[in-house]
Amino acid sequence: MPHPDDAQSVPHGSLRRRVDPAALPFKTTAELESYGGLVGQERAMDAIRLAGRIHHQDFNIFVLGEEGMGRHTAVQALLAKEAAGRPLPDEWAYVNNFDEAYKPRCLRLPPGTAERLKDRMEALVNDLATEIPALFESDDYQTQRHAIEAEYGGQQETAMAEFAERAKEEDVALIRTPVGFMLAAIRDGKVLKPDQYAALDKDEQEKIDDKIARLQEELAQVLRNAPKLERQSRKAIEQLNAHTAERVVSAQMAEIEDDFAGIAQVAAHLAEVRHDMIANAGLFLQASQGGNEGPFPEAVRKYHDHPEFDRYAVNVMVSREDGDTAPVVTEDLPTLDHLTGRIEHVARFGALTTNFTMIRPGALHRANGGYLILDARRVLSEPMAWDALKRCLKSGEIAIRSMGERLGVVSTISLEPDPIPLNVRVALIGERMLYHLLVQLDQDFRDLFKLQADFENAMDSSDEAIVLYARVIGGFAARSKLRPVAADAIAALIEESMRLAEDSQKLSLHVGALGDILREADHYTAEADRTVVAAEDIAEAIQKRERRRSRIRERLQESVQRGKILIDTDGATVGQINGLSVVSIGDYRFGHPSRITARVRLGTGDLVDIEREVEMGGPLHSKGVMILSGYLTATYALDLPFSLQASLVFEQNYGGVDGDSASSAELYALLSALAEIPIAQGLAVTGSVNQLGDVQPIGGVNEKIEGFFETCDARGLTGRQGVLIPAANVDHLMLRDAVVSAARAGKFRIVPVATIDAGIEILTGVAAGARGPDGLFPDASVNGRVEARLRGFAERRRAFGRDVVQDGDRGSA
Repeated sequence: MPHPDDAQSVPHGSLRRRVDPAALPFKTTAELESYGGLVGQERAMDAIRLAGRIHHQDFNIFVLGEEGMGRHTAVQALLAKEAAGRPLPDEWAYVNNFDEAYKPRCLRLPPGTAERLKDRMEALVNDLATEIPALFESDDYQTQRHAIEAEYGGQQETAMAEFAERAKEEDVALIRTPVGFMLAAIRDGKVLKPDQYAALDKDEQEKIDDKIARLQEELAQVLRNAPKLERQSRKAIEQLNAHTAERVVSAQMAEIEDDFAGIAQVAAHLAEVRHDMIANAGLFLQASQGGNEGPFPEAVRKYHDHPEFDRYAVNVMVSREDGDTAPVVTEDLPTLDHLTGRIEHVARFGALTTNFTMIRPGALHRANGGYLILDARRVLSEPMAWDALKRCLKSGEIAIRSMGERLGVVSTISLEPDPIPLNVRVALIGERMLYHLLVQLDQDFRDLFKLQADFENAMDSSDEAIVLYARVIGGFAARSKLRPVAADAIAALIEESMRLAEDSQKLSLHVGALGDILREADHYTAEADRTVVAAEDIAEAIQKRERRRSRIRERLQESVQRGKILIDTDGATVGQINGLSVVSIGDYRFGHPSRITARVRLGTGDLVDIEREVEMGGPLHSKGVMILSGYLTATYALDLPFSLQASLVFEQNYGGVDGDSASSAELYALLSALAEIPIAQGLAVTGSVNQLGDVQPIGGVNEKIEGFFETCDARGLTGRQGVLIPAANVDHLMLRDAVVSAARAGKFRIVPVATIDAGIEILTGVAAGARGPDGLFPDASVNGRVEARLRGFAERRRAFGRDVVQDGDRGSA
């Protein structure tokens, strides 16, 4: 059987790059100065700093990259540093609009003012709710009120007395009844009874009737004057009340006005409050009837017991009392309400009511004057949140609109608060695909997010970078309160980082994955009662993580060993080869071999991809198969029609195939079927191919090699097994120790190939062959036998065509 010699195999030292712990300038990370930043992300960091410093509008930033690269931490840290150099932004509050209550007014207040104004207004109402009732109960007020009541009441009584006297002089009595006043004639000082009236002669009765009718009109005039006097009395009392209330209100308000002097908006609002309190002093009298604790008893200080005093409240939307820098806000649930704020309602007497005190701020309010960090996917997944964010950024103001109002499903009257001016820098964090989709599909996005911070996946693994990487790991361990990490454990983590990067010359910048390994290793260190995390703890963490996630991989390997999935690891077969693929389940990937078979016959130049025909092959796989057709037609029997009918299939594949990493294996199977030369089944192949026959690098090379190694190891390594990989993938090798040990012992080989000719020679043990001066391949070579087969197909096709024409001529004759 053919077998690659040692010169063809990848040197053992190149199968996995080792980091020598002795070469590291420390014994544990406790000796290192920790590094809290990110390494290898200078380009992205510069973009984030620019977003934090530039003052022009629309320079919001989209931070793109993969999960676990520290994007959120980096954005938070850099923007917090920029925020420290910016002034503390203004505060915002909503107050009552005394002219149009459904349109609350916003107040822009200097830092540290809003809560103080709110407390002063609560204290003012509390004080007035005690002082105004006390003033109205004072002897001075009661004397003045009684004087007014006596004055206007006396005028009415005097008018009635004078009328009664005039009526009496005319022998008519004014009598008060339960239903009002009436007039009656009198004789000898006594009211004339009906029978006495009837006994009078007619002339006398007419005189009495005329007299009573005239006096009745005079009485009516006197009575009509009573409401006017009452109104005058009431007005006088109101003036007295206003004057009385003004004294205490003005005295209290003067202190607040002095405290907030120089803030024009506050001064204008306080003037309106003063006028309304004086005009509505009765509110404070009503409050006093509920007890003498005032409207803000110690247990309840926010108007809950006395909603009538909401009109004087200050609803603080943004307070900066607890901060000394510009805000950096992260909103983890960016719904419409959480972004732009909301207006709450309460049920009272079976109806939903609201007022300006129920306006609640959103993330844009809290971040106003600073920075807002959002997860792009979450914003886009929340109904109307993305549209609302763009609207606020474009208009430069925060307008609160509920979802029901925007959908038109709520027709009740609601509030229309003044929009608050917006000055914020937004940082969206998301995947690269999401960024490019937004750039392509959303014109507003390009206008509003002019900056991008693109995070690198890996960095060069120079000696200086490795030491810096160790400082990053040490800093992570210190921040996470983990034990110090030994140099050999750092070396193991760095090697794992290279494996994550799929490149022995690079270090992965997916710090989250390494952090998970380190935390788990620290747990095993604690269980062993050690004080320093060692390499064995890192190895245990990696091994146990692999075991937890490997159930499906083990079941597939079991199916191979039991013969349910047909894979040969020895012998040789024509038109059959072991291809390698990577299976991804969530964030776990593993390699798995698949049998690829090819069948050929005379045809019209069709290369049938069975996976594509049954719609189980993706576009990249179909492209790879079409490249095979291009290679065959451009390499063999150039002077004859391409007369091949071939089929390719991944045997026992039920989940679909995509990618072109198996295209070289498919080409090898085709060449084997055409040349009728068997391929060694102890070898597996990965790599894509171009139309020139060059083998190109692919991804997942480590997992693919390890997947076939596990199959061979379970059946017993013979020393004649191995994997052919593209030569360009050698730098990507970071294989597990079991594979490296087997290769060092000569039991398993990894062979780099650069061309299809080199690969077919290794797989078949037959020279590929090159065209000689006569333009022909050697007869016994693989290429010679392939071309001869294709020429045979073409000749047979030509002969078949002549026979068909002759039969047609005889039939017509």
